[in-house]
Amino acid sequence: MTHTYRTTSGYGTIDGGHHGGWRERASQYALVPLRIFLGVTFIYAGIDKLTDSQFLAASGTGSVGDLMRSVRDSSAVPGLVDLALKSPENFGYAIAFGELAVGIGTLVGLLARLAAFGGALISLSLWLTVSWQTEPYYYGNDLAYLMAWLPLVLAGASVLSVDAAIASRRRRTL
Repeated sequence: MTHTYRTTSGYGTIDGGHHGGWRERASQYALVPLRIFLGVTFIYAGIDKLTDSQFLAASGTGSVGDLMRSVRDSSAVPGLVDLALKSPENFGYAIAFGELAVGIGTLVGLLARLAAFGGALISLSLWLTVSWQTEPYYYGNDLAYLMAWLPLVLAGASVLSVDAAIASRRRRTL
């Protein structure tokens, strides 16, 4: 017996004698746990920075300014750190609001590829600056976050997302 179901990319079938249908359907949801993890993590990171007055300061223990000064000479791109040091408070706010936007976009699947690209850029910049000197390299988490963003950059959010709802509505109106 064959069952037909609607997907975000058209119609699929589940043939009672074959396993391809359920595997295809299951693979559509494979990135949802990653979206949830990255989305929640980046929302939390953004809120954590915005609510930490020490972090958003130009200097002092726990400040973004002191963090940038401490990694400047060991980073892969000291010019990027110098740019952040021109206005550490604004850099801290930019990172925090960037993390919030990326996290929300990823979690709800709104402009998901763009949000994932933003997350990848944030992770790349943190890897090249803050965690570049971490040895061995796999102890630093920024590189792992960068790698986690890449499947979402490539695939987007095809299910359980605002993007999928918009695409479905567009198909119905055509």
